[in-house]
Amino acid sequence: MKTIKYILSSLAIAAALSSCVKDLDVTPIDPNLNTADKALTSPEAFEALLAGIYTGYGTSGYYGPGGEPSISGLDGGMSQYIRGLFHLCELSTDVYVCGWNDEGVPAVCKMQWDASTGLIYSIYSRMYFQIAHCNEFIREANATSVNLPKKDEWIAEARALRALSYYHAIDNFGNGPFADETSVVGQTPKRITRAELYKWLETELRDLIDNSALPVNPEYGHIGKSAAKMILAKLYLNAEVYTGTAQWAKCADVLKDLMDDGFSLHTTARGTTYNAYQDLFLADNDQCTDEIIFAIEQDGTDTQSYGVTNYLVFAFTGGTMDPSALGISSGWAGCRTTPEFYHKFTAADKRNLFWLDGQTEDVTDFGEFTNGYGFQKYRNMNADGTAGKAAGFVDIDFPVFRYADVLLMAAECEAHGAAVDGYAGFNQVRARAGLAPIAAPTLQEILDERARELYLELWRRQDLIRFGQFTTNAYIWQWKGGVHDGQAVEDYKNLFPIPNSDMMVNPNLEQNEGY
Repeated sequence: MKTIKYILSSLAIAAALSSCVKDLDVTPIDPNLNTADKALTSPEAFEALLAGIYTGYGTSGYYGPGGEPSISGLDGGMSQYIRGLFHLCELSTDVYVCGWNDEGVPAVCKMQWDASTGLIYSIYSRMYFQIAHCNEFIREANATSVNLPKKDEWIAEARALRALSYYHAIDNFGNGPFADETSVVGQTPKRITRAELYKWLETELRDLIDNSALPVNPEYGHIGKSAAKMILAKLYLNAEVYTGTAQWAKCADVLKDLMDDGFSLHTTARGTTYNAYQDLFLADNDQCTDEIIFAIEQDGTDTQSYGVTNYLVFAFTGGTMDPSALGISSGWAGCRTTPEFYHKFTAADKRNLFWLDGQTEDVTDFGEFTNGYGFQKYRNMNADGTAGKAAGFVDIDFPVFRYADVLLMAAECEAHGAAVDGYAGFNQVRARAGLAPIAAPTLQEILDERARELYLELWRRQDLIRFGQFTTNAYIWQWKGGVHDGQAVEDYKNLFPIPNSDMMVNPNLEQNEGY
């Protein structure tokens, strides 16, 4: 993939995209034999095309983990969408370090990346591939003469998924290429600034929430209006970072709307082996729809990937850990936490799911797995204590949005003076963790609570940026800036660079400041 226009062109045969995601299981269509006009001749074919979008978040390609990835030239495991986001949003922070020497891993972990770092290019490519796929679905569905009983609903789903990927783009890259369903296929995409993309996303999400056929109560694994509200709330939560103007009142209004959507904290464990918090990260967490608003599905037999939650179990298992106790066959022995992050937890905190046996607190050697405490937040085990379907791949769905985050965002809005009862929900989250309430939490206490509740869920980088602690010396962790004791880095690293490979082929783009 040399430029976005080639993605757009390739998606003229996007009917080839298929899914093995549980309820979206459909028959693949050979991309070498079919073009859109030949393949998109039935509602089932359009469903296959939509299913391919969902599959793009959960796998590297459409033919299993061992098949060709959907973007040639990229490693299927390392470039998987959610795994790529973990590299940008968690590996770059205090949450964890990784001892592998795969291209880009040490650079991201030590905040020493540049515009040629392949790890950054891979997730950049994934984001815009997903956006192009959504555009093609919307374009074809709008133009078709095929009678689609769920046409409006499916188009709204594709729009919402496109908004999700554009949200990831605005958060990580800020400025970049832009195309929608009205863009000319094959034409080099224009550049959109961060402020312009913010306005587009706000308008698009408002329309999806207020005027579209996006389902209010979607099937599990499908995106619905509550998830669209979450994206909008996240947009407003970080508005000051994205545009220079805070929008705490707007964020609070969306959160109040979300609080009326029927979700709640999952507070009662479904079995006797794991607590209620752990329930949310088990092999059968698809049963936790009381709290999980939207999830990327994984299945040990039907939806296999070397990314998503497979990465969060296998890559974090090693040393004296027993893989069978985690429902897997073996560990990859890669990822551990930093001392600074570990010390945010007390022994009484039910979210303290670290592995200490045989591990040292200090990370002196990146390549030595026993340096740094391990994680056991995600387990390929069911609530009743039985293992997932297969030991080689996990069944754990990745919770993109949870209701606990709604409550913590509301607390942050209240701390900034917005009219929302956020502190009560903040203390509900603490109560589930077994911690005492805090009557009026400070902003630092809210940030630390978010760290404990939402670690390994892709929010840490943007939280640290919003609180002015990602690049600055206001908060230092081991190996920040590439030295053992940590150091501040340049503020321009609050954004990742536009990859050189795209800069060279798209004259409309401008490199982010500092790169």
